[in-house]
Amino acid sequence: MSGPGGAQERLRDVREQARLRVMSFAGAGNLPLLAADAQGFFAAEGLAVEIAWTPDSLTLRRALAAGEIDVAHAAVDNAVAMVETSGVDVAILAGLDDGMNELVVQPDIGDIGDLAGRIVIVDAPNTAFALQLRKILALSGLAAGVHYELKAVGATDRRAQAMIADRSFAATLLSPSYADLAARNGLKRLGAVSRWIGPYQGIGVFALRGFVAADRARIVAYLRGLLAGLAWTFDPANRDAAIALLIERVRMDSETARIGYGQVVDPSAGLFRDIRVNAEGMATVLALRAELEGGWNGTPPPVARYLDGGPLEEALAGSRR
Repeated sequence: MSGPGGAQERLRDVREQARLRVMSFAGAGNLPLLAADAQGFFAAEGLAVEIAWTPDSLTLRRALAAGEIDVAHAAVDNAVAMVETSGVDVAILAGLDDGMNELVVQPDIGDIGDLAGRIVIVDAPNTAFALQLRKILALSGLAAGVHYELKAVGATDRRAQAMIADRSFAATLLSPSYADLAARNGLKRLGAVSRWIGPYQGIGVFALRGFVAADRARIVAYLRGLLAGLAWTFDPANRDAAIALLIERVRMDSETARIGYGQVVDPSAGLFRDIRVNAEGMATVLALRAELEGGWNGTPPPVARYLDGGPLEEALAGSRR
């Protein structure tokens, strides 16, 4: 993709820029989004993108359903939940990563069995990474509400701070940058979620299906700008600038930002390079919801029911690498 200089060839007059409201969870995985904004890639696509951080998934889902935002970056299970539990027609447009989560516990926890009788904290109890955590504990015979208490605390940064401040909170899932922060404050890392769950489609991009249909050109332009931000993120020459962006826009300390940058550009466990949805990982998302929430009488529907990959393929075809 072209850099900001080449992108100026397509830059429209600011008065013609189309507004697009995006909400995400604060974290290192937003580097492509932040880079596309800071480096002018969205502006080059004729977009004025407004970025807001959500405190939790419920706030994000409500904002999207109410039309208060146009695009969401969050675990794609939230999109599935909107369709299946709220009747909101949402389309998943892209897949950014596998969630990049680690199981983090208090120092007195030796293994998962030690979580019996303890409090385990999540964003929201019945979506996405909470289902990952519930599955991990279920593999050791522990059920939420029976063997341990599940408590909703909010987004990753909030959970990290809660685990550090309150030692009664025994376990949670955190991204590597926040897991590192927790470890520097005496907590223990038990391993990547993939160790227990296998392939998983974590964070993705989704929007109301009606909005995508009505304003497809704007969605394609957004994804094209996001791809430019992704390419910028993976360019080693931009490492220091990327870390500085996390410090400035996500309010990370320098060490957490450094770890976060390394996380997202990791070739095997970082951001997806083409941001296509991982079909096998998406199947895991649906399987966990079927098993733990009793959806679809235990038999999940086809993955394609929730996807619209057309805009991304158009963006990939039109992007300049």
